Amino acid sequence: MSEWHWRYDHYAPAQERLREALCTLGNGYFATRGAAPEASADASHYPGTYLAGGYDRIESQAEGRLVENEDLVNLPNWLPLRLCFHDSDGEAGGWLALEDVQILDYRQNLDMRDGVLNREIRFRDGQGRTTKLCQRRLVHMSKRHLAALETELTALDWSGTVTVESALDGGVRNAGVERYADLEGRHLETLATAAVGEDGMLLKSRTCQSRLEIALAACTRVYRDGQQLAVEPSLVETDDSIAQRFRLQLEPGEPVLVEKIAALHTSRDRAISECALAARETIADAPRFDALLASHACVWHHLWQRFDLELTLADDTDDGRTAAILHLHLFHLLVTASPQVMDLDVGVPARGLHGEAYRGHIFWDELFIFPTLNLRLPEITRSLLRYRHRRLDAARAAARAADLRGAMYPWQSGSDGREESQSLHLNPRSGHWTPDETHLQRHVNAAIAYNVWQYFETTGDTEFLSFYGAEMLLEIARFWASKARHNQALQRYEITGVVGPDEFHTHYPDRGEPGLDNHAYTTVMAAWVLRRALDLPEHLPRERWEELVEQLGLTDEELAHWDTVSRKLRVCFHGDGIISQFEGFERLRELDWQAYRDKYGDIQRLDRILEAEGDTPNHYQATKQADVLMLFYLFSTEELTGLFQRLGYHFEPEMIPRNIAYYSARTSDGSTLSRVVDAWVLARSDRARSWSLFNQAIESDVADIQGGTTSEGIHLGAMAGTVDLIQRCYTGIEVRDGQLWLNPRLPEELTGLRIRLRFRQQTLGLQITQSAVQIRAISTDQDALRTRVGDSIVALRPGDCHSFAIADMPIAVGAT
Repeated sequence: MSEWHWRYDHYAPAQERLREALCTLGNGYFATRGAAPEASADASHYPGTYLAGGYDRIESQAEGRLVENEDLVNLPNWLPLRLCFHDSDGEAGGWLALEDVQILDYRQNLDMRDGVLNREIRFRDGQGRTTKLCQRRLVHMSKRHLAALETELTALDWSGTVTVESALDGGVRNAGVERYADLEGRHLETLATAAVGEDGMLLKSRTCQSRLEIALAACTRVYRDGQQLAVEPSLVETDDSIAQRFRLQLEPGEPVLVEKIAALHTSRDRAISECALAARETIADAPRFDALLASHACVWHHLWQRFDLELTLADDTDDGRTAAILHLHLFHLLVTASPQVMDLDVGVPARGLHGEAYRGHIFWDELFIFPTLNLRLPEITRSLLRYRHRRLDAARAAARAADLRGAMYPWQSGSDGREESQSLHLNPRSGHWTPDETHLQRHVNAAIAYNVWQYFETTGDTEFLSFYGAEMLLEIARFWASKARHNQALQRYEITGVVGPDEFHTHYPDRGEPGLDNHAYTTVMAAWVLRRALDLPEHLPRERWEELVEQLGLTDEELAHWDTVSRKLRVCFHGDGIISQFEGFERLRELDWQAYRDKYGDIQRLDRILEAEGDTPNHYQATKQADVLMLFYLFSTEELTGLFQRLGYHFEPEMIPRNIAYYSARTSDGSTLSRVVDAWVLARSDRARSWSLFNQAIESDVADIQGGTTSEGIHLGAMAGTVDLIQRCYTGIEVRDGQLWLNPRLPEELTGLRIRLRFRQQTLGLQITQSAVQIRAISTDQDALRTRVGDSIVALRPGDCHSFAIADMPIAVGAT
């Protein structure tokens, strides 16, 4: 297997939807699933094109209730290109479908280095004729509005006529997630169709509620031996589509090339007059496919210079698969969050721009995504954090509605920052609609604050912190201080009525209303946020701090209250230093895990199994994913010790493996994020087990370990998280106090790693083996760096290269 190519060598209808998600092409502005151009939505295929931030609200009936959901809209399809082969008498047959022909050779290849999807098929039709079909497709990485499809058609042992239909289809709907099937999915209305010049066509649509206008223009041209052929297309129009049809004469062994260049614009684009006019102009100026490919591949190569990582594995049988999957994960990260997002008002959807699962909403998955961007191209993180800042007023309004102060960000966010979590959730195992109480995951607030701080620590971007980040941090701190309630008897502050990352537990068995008390991860994160907010004056210009104090109405009394709360929040413990996931967790019943595995096999979604049995995980010590263990994922031992000491609790390193063992035995790993966290927290204590979990994590989407969910959209947090395991976990990188700390401990299976990172405007090249780390200062126009090895300090000047023995770790790299 090539580490730069993701290949399929046979046609498998049952796997097509999965492959379509994994072969999605995009540029951060829009993305198109890897569906075949001749395919339409059916049981095997699901074409989909999605615009970053392209949402629409719609109402549906569920269980006799009117519910409203906001969806990332499946946009009009620019891909359709159908072929109809005529018989020897000139009579047209049906449109080509791979299910109807004998496939002699089939290869589909996602070229990740160039960002191109290739397909090559040799087939024999019912009349015994052999034909070769080769296609290349791209969504341009820098010309954000352009996509292109090239089709080479060769009659190998026959001559005759073929009808080609190139279409723009606006009659699509959101139907890519089976459990949403009973809900309304039609978001588009067609406004106009028209011919454009001699070889072009235009489709203009509008979303029903958000009134977003979408214009697609496309031109289709035919070439033989480099010369354009004169074809006379006829227009075929319906209420929701427009197509061009024309006939071609094929001769044996003489390829004919059909190029379809498409332009997508919307009414929200900048520097345009009107989207249909912009689409016409863009398509008129577009070059041929090869020219587009050259400029597109150039941008991808530049991105790979920043994002690539080179692995050397001890296992010769790996055959490049690990590197290929990591490249695939980085590829889809850039498909969703490329430099094109830098001037867009968009967040990063948990399922990418690859499908309709989670309705395209933005969750806390940013926590797993931003670290890779921070150390490669942090300008992307800055833009994505601005999405949160623009919705700060909506978060303030949500807090006020809950009789709280500060900002309360939603668990699921979409267009305008309101809470987008569903009110009802369908259990596909039982067919029951149940209340969705996961919106009480207030820890998303802490994740946003953590992301702000990590971006600042990595970049030193004081301007961002001064004018965007600090305001969010302060308002989130204000929220936690108002959420905490004083328990006079315990002389502690308590945070009640929340749900944690686990999601299986949403309320106590004997309590009607949802929410849990003194949830450990939420509480410790709240204490961390309050502490960071209090530290802000040390990192901001004095005049800016004074402005924020005045603008936000901060008083000395309020800040003193924050300090008190940050030292007196309540965390519960039980057993031998086990952090209770929430108050009373240890009093829940133990689950017979083996019995459920024997009965059901796959118990990742134990919540659905129990609900179908008339039961609930709320009765059991059974979690969906890492929860308490998130603390060991986000913080070093030193940082956690400091946090617990500030809270007045004893904490020592020996408690970490005991907590890991306790919760690992009680987790179903129902989230793709769980294995990422488990691999991380075991990286130092059990490297062999960590590497095994890493290998399970990288297979999450490509092997579709959750049984059908990847086809609805990839899991971007897990993808980025596996890259970060290599990038930060196994290298021992921490960003702390404005410094980059390195303490590499590679798993035995990983014998070498070469990686390029950016830290505070400095580009560093790292080469790490089992015994040594080499650091090279690549930037030639930046200040020197300090390199600390134990008590030694080495100045790392531009162009310098220093090597250190692993035994002398940790290493700290920071600006002098």
